[in-house]
This record gives sequence, C-alpha cells and structure tokens, in this order.
Amino acid sequence: MTSAKAFDLKLFSILWVGGMLGILSLLGVNLPLPEGTDPAISKWLILLQPTILLSVSILIGIVLAPKVSLAAPLASAIIRRKPIAPILQSQGIAGLLGGTIGGLATYGIVALWKPFLPETFVTKGEELSNTMPVLTRLLYGGITEELLLRWGFMTLLVWVGWRIFQRRKGKPRKRYFAIAILLSSLLFGLGHLPVAFALSPEVTTSLIAYVIGLNSLFGAIAGYLYWKFGLEAAIFAHMTAHGVLVILQWLF
Repeated sequence: MTSAKAFDLKLFSILWVGGMLGILSLLGVNLPLPEGTDPAISKWLILLQPTILLSVSILIGIVLAPKVSLAAPLASAIIRRKPIAPILQSQGIAGLLGGTIGGLATYGIVALWKPFLPETFVTKGEELSNTMPVLTRLLYGGITEELLLRWGFMTLLVWVGWRIFQRRKGKPRKRYFAIAILLSSLLFGLGHLPVAFALSPEVTTSLIAYVIGLNSLFGAIAGYLYWKFGLEAAIFAHMTAHGVLVILQWLF
C-alpha cells in the first residue's frame, strides 16, 4: 500500500520531471526577445520563471484535483503498480482523436487567416516555426503547458466554483467545468500574445483575435479531454496536434 503522502510525493516527482523536460528543451530555441535584453539573462529567466509556475501548478493539482473528480490516471496507476494498458488505451485513443482534430483545425485556420495578418508576423512566425525543434513542441507544448493550464489553473478554477457556490457538497456541477475550460483556454490564448507581439511591431485586432482564438480552440479540446479522460489524455492530444502540424508543414 502507498500512503497518501508517499503517493503525492511520487506523483509530484513524475509530473515535475516531465514538466522540466519541456522547460529545459526551451534552451535550444531562439525565442524573440525585446530590444536591449541580455540573452544570457534571458536564458536563466526562461528556466526560472516557468520552473516556479510549474512547481506551484503541480502542487495545486495534487491538492485540489481529487476534491473535484479530476485526476492523472496513468501516473496514478504507475505509482500504485496497477495495470496501465486499459488506461493507456482509453486515454491514447481520446488523445489521438482530439489531437488530430485540433491539429487539422489549427492548420486550416492558419491558412485561412494568413491574408489578414501583418506580413512581418507571418514571415517571422514561419521562421520560428521552421526552426522550433520538434522535441520542444512535444515536451513543452505537450507536457509543460498542460501541467500549467489544465492540471494547475483549470483544476483551481473548478475547485473555486465548487467551493464557493456548492460549498463543497457533492461533485462539482458541469457548469463549473465548462467555465474552467473556457477561462483556462482564454488564458492559454492570452499567454501566446507576448511572442506574437515580439514577432510583429504591427499589432492589429486581427492578429490579437487570431492568436487568442486559435490557441483557445485547442485549449478547449484539451480541457474537455482532461475533464472526461484525465490529464494524460490532454497531454497526448497536445503532442498529437503538434505532430499533425509538423507532418502537414513538411508535406505542404
């Protein structure tokens, strides 16, 4: 038997290591930096800031997720030494389907919206995309971002709604999950604006709507998968979406 504290510590360790792999992968990426920024200092900030956010997000999820019927089923089964094949199958299928839909939708939206975006943003965005290591997309996008946005932030939002309006009675109502998915998706979209602004000196309404809308769409898919299937389904979906985009960019 695994005690509650030992389980929490092992779960934290697994999730933290996974998230840190994504953060460390950023060191090989030439991200756009504001003028006058020391690249050496920026490298440390790239490590420090997300590491703090990651640690806090994982703790939030570990403490609050069980209270609101959210979980990381695959990691939990590994810790408890239970069969993982059934869990891996259900989460893998859901993640593969959701990620494929998300990747195809993203590719289509990018193609349709491109004529309405600043030329500088399109050019520099394509350069960044072409030089972004596939490993970084899979690890940071697939694991780290899901731990931050779904495991941490979305879980917190569901708990707040359940705690305040249901007064911790019964399971959280569906509306709280829906609101949490919406808000965490919007934050996911807003979180991509700084990079977009660094890529383009020309900030337009179309650019802002594009960045927020595009990323929020996939955030909603990942949020739904986290709710219905567990954290790993959202991670698999995020990885799959990046894989689909890489393949489509290579083909076309």
